[in-house]
Amino acid sequence: MFALIDCNNFYASCERVFQPQFEGKPVVILSNNDGCVIARSNEAKALGIPMGAPAFKYREAFKKNSVKVFSSNYPLYGDMSSRVMHILEGYTPNVEIYSIDEAFLAFEGFDHFNLKETGLKMRKQVRQWTGIPVSVGFAPSKALSKIANKIAKKFTERTNGVYIIDNEDKRLKALKWTPIADVWGIGRQHAKRLQVMGVKNALDFTMLPDEWVKKHMSVLGLRLKKDLQGLPAIQLEESIPTKKSIATTRSFKNTLTALVDLEERITTYTISCAEKLRKQKSCASALYVFVKSDPHKAGATPYRNGYTLTLPNATDSNLILAQHALKALKNIYRSGIDYKKAGVIVLGLTPTAERQITLFEQDTAKHHDLMKALDKIHLRFGPHRMKLASQDLKQTWKMRQEHLSQRYTTEIKEIIRVK
Repeated sequence: MFALIDCNNFYASCERVFQPQFEGKPVVILSNNDGCVIARSNEAKALGIPMGAPAFKYREAFKKNSVKVFSSNYPLYGDMSSRVMHILEGYTPNVEIYSIDEAFLAFEGFDHFNLKETGLKMRKQVRQWTGIPVSVGFAPSKALSKIANKIAKKFTERTNGVYIIDNEDKRLKALKWTPIADVWGIGRQHAKRLQVMGVKNALDFTMLPDEWVKKHMSVLGLRLKKDLQGLPAIQLEESIPTKKSIATTRSFKNTLTALVDLEERITTYTISCAEKLRKQKSCASALYVFVKSDPHKAGATPYRNGYTLTLPNATDSNLILAQHALKALKNIYRSGIDYKKAGVIVLGLTPTAERQITLFEQDTAKHHDLMKALDKIHLRFGPHRMKLASQDLKQTWKMRQEHLSQRYTTEIKEIIRVK
């Protein structure tokens, strides 16, 4: 059997753990620079606040409905996620961390265990040890466990947050209850196409011929169909897959117009990407730089552009990546524009140990040694201790986070004090 454990309204729940006065109250979490809504509590959803709602447009609605607004606090969310996952690993060694608030568990050899009791025990332990509420769905496959979890969450009063699809009758009812657009692995375009064909729910999808599914949805679609039929075809991924690209993008607190200011930001974003590359032991063979004007500024000239550069050799060096990123920026910079957002995406990632070099390679061993020393310095003394000349040595750029809570679990100076 597989289980999917999903943290309920995870970001909002993390904030409520340390500020329980907001239990039962509408809560929203804003994106970087307090731009738009990226998470909502059930109470906020009931008020009709949509995902992606621009914060400045809903400011009056937040005030009128006493909605508690938080800036995104990723150090807190990441640490709370780690604590939840650590608890789940105590139940089975077969754990796939699917996202920051979801995990698949494979229960092999649990034939004589009471899974309902196991699920309730997991919910209770996670709640007691972290304060985070979770829902648990058990089923013979990953895709079915996703549906079981939705049922557990939707009908909490009847299921106590745990639902098990353990017979054919439950499987058929669950599939018929699930709209095709809500099926895990069915994208928006496939959902539209299937709906036009009369496929309204997951059960209808499982009735399609294997040949049609494989032809129009590839072997991945066929695996999904088998999974929904209760025949495990999607395996547990216990190791985190290496990213195929890495991005660092930010909106600015205030608009920027000067090239030198954009160069500083692009350099900083590139170095952030380089650090992530080295962390996962990868090198990039290309990079993409983009800039975007302020879309909400009346009378401003709308402008958005990007530029891709192929690197001479795959690299993870701050120096080489920043050098090429600035070249890309100069190709798309236009004077007189009020820029509100920029970003860097490194592409064509290959394992560092497998990268190919050329006879006249610029990325010498000295770069590897230098980056290794730089990472050690930052690990010991903190980030931003050493910078490139194109970065502002005094300015440490900060995002707009006017509603930021404390980093209760990761920063000793910000822990809760009991009076």
